[in-house]
Parts: sequence; structure tokens; C-alpha cells
Amino acid sequence: MTDEQLLGPEETVRIREGIAAAVLGASDGLADSLEHDAAGYLRLVDASRVGAEEAGRILREAVQGARAAGHSWDTVGRILGVSRQAAQQRFGDKAKGAVPSGAAAGGPDGPERRVLSPLSAFNEMAALTAAGLEGWHLVGYGSFFHEVEASDHPWEHCRVTLAAGGRNRRMEAEGWIPVGAGWFPWRYYKRPLPPAEES
Repeated sequence: MTDEQLLGPEETVRIREGIAAAVLGASDGLADSLEHDAAGYLRLVDASRVGAEEAGRILREAVQGARAAGHSWDTVGRILGVSRQAAQQRFGDKAKGAVPSGAAAGGPDGPERRVLSPLSAFNEMAALTAAGLEGWHLVGYGSFFHEVEASDHPWEHCRVTLAAGGRNRRMEAEGWIPVGAGWFPWRYYKRPLPPAEES
């Protein structure tokens, strides 16, 4: 383990075993087919390709998350075992991997949209809370920004870790609406707030 690696050997083994298990478990019977079916190895290549693409996406989002948390390119590069310049060249494109919002609903006459920026992992939820109370709801996001759309009622927003599968399903049953597929390590949700009771 180098001075800059933050995980211990047991944690590294656990991650490697988890990725291998996910790849081998991606297709029913894939692991068993490798004993007798040459085509199983092609399915293994395809499952490994998907796993590598997902690992690359997670790494890009983790780097952008570290940057959003205030870490320098020099620090990120040392963790990755590359120079500051190499880390910035590979991961510095802020738009890469952002959750696209698409055109405003209904075209040019659709609801107004605005970008909340610059944001970090530490202030994004406060910014979304304030925007939500003013009638804005989340429609897109990426490193250092959230895009919100105007509506005629207030919204609430929350984020949970992507690993919270059971919790995510419960939230959706409670009326929370997922926004995009997530931005590692977070999944974002929104839901309209009930109208305030008039006194």
C-alpha cells in the first residue's frame, strides 16, 4: 500500500470480490456455464465490459465528488497514482457524465429553468431546500451544479446513497420521484410538498 492509498488490503479484496460476484451473477447460470459452454465465455466478456464501463463511470463521479468536496487535483492525482495534470486531463471535463435535463418541457414556452452553481457535496442540499420552497424542482445535475425547473408549488428534495436499495424502494412508495440514475455516490429524489394550510 502506497502512502496515498486510503484503503487497507481487506477493503481492496472485498471490492474486488464484489465486482467479480456482480459480473458472474449478471446473467443466470453464467458461472456454471463456464464449465461446459464456450458461449458462456462470450457472455462473461460482455458482462465484464459492462462492469468495467460502470466502474469507470463510478470513478469519474467519485473524482468529481472529491473535487466538489474541496480536494485539489494534486491530492486526487496522488490517490490515483498519476500527476495532477493527468488527473485533471482525464477527469476535468465537468459536463462529462452529467445528468442531462433536456429541453425545457413544452419547448421555448415551457417552464423556466435555472442552474444552481457552484455547489459542493456540503451545500447542495441546502441550496435545493431553499429552491424547493420557492417552487423550483430538480431536473438535472452534475459536478458542481444542479438544474432546477419552476413550478407553481413548493418541493422537497433529498439524497441517499446508491447502495440504499430497500430504502429507495420505500421512498418511491412514499411518493418520492427519482431524478436521473444518480451521481455516485448519491441518488437524488424530489416530491411536491402539500399546499400550506390557510389560517
